[in-house]
Amino acid sequence: MTTLSYDNGLVMDTTARIIEKHDLTKITKLFVVHAPLVARNAAPGQFVILRVTETGERIPISLTDFDRDAGTITIVVQEVGRTSALVNALDLGDDFLDFVGPLGDPVPLPEDGHAVLIGGGFGTGALFPLARELRKRGVRVSSIIGARTRSLVILSQLLSKESDELHVCTDDGSAGYHGFVTGRLEELLDAGAGFTHCFAVGPMPMMRAVATTTEKRGLPTMVSLDPLMVDGTGMCGGCRVSVGGESLFACVDGPFFDAHQVDFDIADDRLQIYKEQEKVACERAGLGR
Repeated sequence: MTTLSYDNGLVMDTTARIIEKHDLTKITKLFVVHAPLVARNAAPGQFVILRVTETGERIPISLTDFDRDAGTITIVVQEVGRTSALVNALDLGDDFLDFVGPLGDPVPLPEDGHAVLIGGGFGTGALFPLARELRKRGVRVSSIIGARTRSLVILSQLLSKESDELHVCTDDGSAGYHGFVTGRLEELLDAGAGFTHCFAVGPMPMMRAVATTTEKRGLPTMVSLDPLMVDGTGMCGGCRVSVGGESLFACVDGPFFDAHQVDFDIADDRLQIYKEQEKVACERAGLGR
């Protein structure tokens, strides 16, 4: 394995090897990657950038887990376009051409209280390292995860190991609470759950809804703006977002930000910038969107 190290802890494992692969859904895969130098420096809330082919794009992926002793990084990848399809086609023993990280700032976590972690879709994959670290600090953890239907719920068993309570929500009611994660969040708040902090990861509309819900309740909330990231190093400017009136980059200044300070209108506009290019790339690769 060839590695390049930098003074800031950033490492490029240029031939990081897949040592485990699991199907979470038909389009969502979990990979355990042997990348010891990246794992050595990883922290909750960070991400890696990977590349599959010499001419392919570099895509940011949040950390689902890291094991410093074993030298492994765990990631979850959902097929949404050409590059993620190429990633999910990789198998045991295959190498990533590039595997760079850890990138972004670690999420600022409290030392006490009761944190509620909210995951939507494959955003649930980023919650486990937060839950584990919070529990280590003595913080009570409640997790709320949601998906459209039972077959799309991921990592509930893994997350339950580091959660004092786990609440599953499905849009169609096929598992757990019938409705959105915000509906279950409001029920718990009304019942006096006593949450002191909230962290949400998932689709932008979900995070926006969580922010609206918690702001009305005065519950401090952080969201991960990883859906905006393109290059992941701050050079492309594609993930520029307004937070408290200040122009920041989701990749190098985040990915976690104060949800009540994020301008979600600007963030939503950013998400649409490359939709046409993504559509063309999928059509050329024979992928449905």
